[in-house]
Amino acid sequence: MLIFRTVAAIQSWIADQKLTTKSIGFVPTMGALHAGHISLIAQSKSENALTLCSIFVNPTQFNDPADLEKYPRTLESDTKLLVTGGCDVLFYPSVKEIYPTDLPEVKVKLNGLDEVMEGIHRPGHFKGVVQVVYRLLDIVKPHRLYMGQKDFQQFTIIGQMIDDLNLKVKLIVCPIFREENGLAMSSRNARLSDQGKEKAGIIYKTLQEGIAQKNKLSPEEINEYCFQKINHIPFEPEYVEIVNPKTLKPIRNWDESKNYVICAAVWLEGVRLIDNIIFD
Repeated sequence: MLIFRTVAAIQSWIADQKLTTKSIGFVPTMGALHAGHISLIAQSKSENALTLCSIFVNPTQFNDPADLEKYPRTLESDTKLLVTGGCDVLFYPSVKEIYPTDLPEVKVKLNGLDEVMEGIHRPGHFKGVVQVVYRLLDIVKPHRLYMGQKDFQQFTIIGQMIDDLNLKVKLIVCPIFREENGLAMSSRNARLSDQGKEKAGIIYKTLQEGIAQKNKLSPEEINEYCFQKINHIPFEPEYVEIVNPKTLKPIRNWDESKNYVICAAVWLEGVRLIDNIIFD
């Protein structure tokens, strides 16, 4: 696996490859990789001639400096996982490489997608996400971009960015990878104790229980049921919301959409966990 640290170096290499390569798949990450990330690498490898992964802990999407400081950084183990997963290239840039002083601001019409759920609880987060993903796409210029379903609101916003800016890249969304108890795999899970990881399985199970009652409860009643089911020590739920998967607007009646997604954010042991289930 090749490793590049600078924009100039990776762009030069990519330019050479594009002379003979039919397609490039790209998996942007913030490191602390797990099986979910490697599943994205695997899908990219199955659909492209070359697969690139980036590791960059993006400071502009953290509204809490302490959260940025605590974010796990595990480059050595990440590199081993990528090699085992068959990744072709790792791009591991510095903040100065991604954000030079003369970098223009990207402006995107998000149509309110950033103003609900995560946007309420993490002000400025999605502005940072849009900024860094646009920058990485501009550097790599891949044919396909691979993201995970766990960050449902994030990939919905990136899809809107791609459409609004007419970017020449196809967004591929891959299913959530889960632990045996149902906990959605996340880099943040590394900060949980073993006991915490075991208990956290209740989040997914509760969302499943909630949507199983679709025929007898309203969307708002399911939201409240799930919230209260999780709302006990050591858990601190922030929200549970059933929304339209395209607009992310809250669903109040079942006839408002053909498909739905139930999303949740829950604090446990100082770690913020998110999850979702798509259903109809």
